[in-house]
Amino acid sequence: MTRFSREELEAARDRLVPDVVADGLRVLFCGINPGLLTAATGHHFARPGNRFWPVLHLSGFTPRLFEPAEQRELLSYGLGITNVVARATARADELSHEEYVEGGRLLTEKVARLGPRWLAVVGVTAYRAAFGERTAQVGPQERTFGETRVWVLPNPSGLNAHWTAQTMAEEFARLRVAAQA
Repeated sequence: MTRFSREELEAARDRLVPDVVADGLRVLFCGINPGLLTAATGHHFARPGNRFWPVLHLSGFTPRLFEPAEQRELLSYGLGITNVVARATARADELSHEEYVEGGRLLTEKVARLGPRWLAVVGVTAYRAAFGERTAQVGPQERTFGETRVWVLPNPSGLNAHWTAQTMAEEFARLRVAAQA
C-alpha cells in the first residue's frame, strides 16, 4: 500500500469518496464515514486495521479476500458500499449530530433511488444517530425504506474491541443468509 504523509492525509479531508453502487443490489453496506486513508486512496475501508474486507470474506459474501482497490468487483456479487456521512475524518467522533441526521436523510433518498434488498449499516452508533433509533441493537431492524430491509452490523474498525473478526463474520453471515432468501 502507498504510504501517505500526515499532510497528504489531512489534505484528503476535502475529497469525496465515490460510492460503489448500482440499482437493485442484494446488500448495500453503509459505513459511518470515510477515514482519511480511504479519502486519500478513494477506496472504502482502506485502513489496514479495518476488518471489513476480511469479515466480508469470512462471512461468505465473497469467495476470496478482496483488497480495498478491488471494491468495484463487489457489484458482480450484488453488493455495494456507501456511507452515512460523506465527510472524511480521522475518527468518527469528529462528526456532529447534525451531520448524522442529514446523512440519514440523504441515505434514505439514496436507498429509495437504488432500491437495494438490504441496507446494512456498519455501526450501531451511526444507525442510532442517523435515524433517531436510540435503542437499536445489532441485527435486523423493524424499520424499512420502502421495500428495503435494514440490518445493523458491528463496526469493523480495529477500534471496536467488543467484536472479534470471527464474531463479526457470524453476524455478517446471518445477513448473507437473509439476503439470499
